[in-house]
Amino acid sequence: MADVQEMQSQLEDQRRKVDVDVYTITVRELLAMADAGELHRAPEYQRKFRWNEEAESRLIESLLLGLPVPNLFFATNADGTWEVVDGLQRISTLIHFASKSAKQMQEIKKDAPLALTGLRKLSEFNGLTFDALPAPIRMNFTKRGVGVTALSDKSDPQTRFDTFERLNRGAVALSDQEVRACIYEGPFNSLLRELALTEKFSALLKLQEADENNATREELVLKFFAYLNNRTAFRGAVGKFLNDYMEANQTSFDVDSGRSQFLQVVEELARVVGGRFLRVNTNVTPKNELEAAMVAAAEVLATAGTLVNPGPRWLDDRPLVDASTGATNTARKLNDRINRAKDLLSGSVQADLA
Repeated sequence: MADVQEMQSQLEDQRRKVDVDVYTITVRELLAMADAGELHRAPEYQRKFRWNEEAESRLIESLLLGLPVPNLFFATNADGTWEVVDGLQRISTLIHFASKSAKQMQEIKKDAPLALTGLRKLSEFNGLTFDALPAPIRMNFTKRGVGVTALSDKSDPQTRFDTFERLNRGAVALSDQEVRACIYEGPFNSLLRELALTEKFSALLKLQEADENNATREELVLKFFAYLNNRTAFRGAVGKFLNDYMEANQTSFDVDSGRSQFLQVVEELARVVGGRFLRVNTNVTPKNELEAAMVAAAEVLATAGTLVNPGPRWLDDRPLVDASTGATNTARKLNDRINRAKDLLSGSVQADLA
């Protein structure tokens, strides 16, 4: 039977980690904040979630009619700006319809203002842009209030991540790495994005189609740095481990050193692999094995300066494959596959292909 006191204590403990403010902000104020750079809209969303013009027009119609629309949800950054957690497309629609800023139009990738279309209740408005509306209607529209819930910067960082993930999972189906990119935006995240797109790293990878556009590449780069520099802190919860590493390195990571190290590892690993990172009987890259090989390569290069080529089928080495498959998210399995890859890439063992 559940312990009521324990349940109440847990609930109160988790509630203390959440701190929110509630506002009502006019359309005019939202547009001014967007133009001033006070609303951060992550590129991950722009890439994955876009309404058509009929959906945009329905939002404008609701606001013109004074109908309630869902609250926008923001997370407050340390500098007082807001990260858009839920409501990106509503804000983009307001910009598309009523913004006078060429820069904002460029950011949402629109080359012309929204002309209302498909409206049923306000059919006389179809075909009209904001500027074509009568002045009193324009003024009333920009005075319309929109509800805002803002998670403050005093909230627990993991709570911030969880909230971001929950609010967006249904609407845009972001991967964990895309959520991290939104929350921990900064020099380190920019580096992850840059390195994920490098030619030689891309040449190593053969991903499933579903992983081509969900930041899997960026997460592999993140895992390389996190496992290389902090794997003693790994306890098996991969998501939390990566969140903590991104948060800790958001602005303090040595970007130049990290870039140089990563590029050297990819260069050398590409040399000994000789093509795609694939086992004989696989048609996609075994990601756990690649992560281990990259970390191992970095550690071997740090001491020996070069990698030994373990032979044409070394990725099918039985101990390496065993440590890279099955229940892989344990500290023991992680260390087993990294250590085995180190042995192979340093030349201290031969690949076991039996």
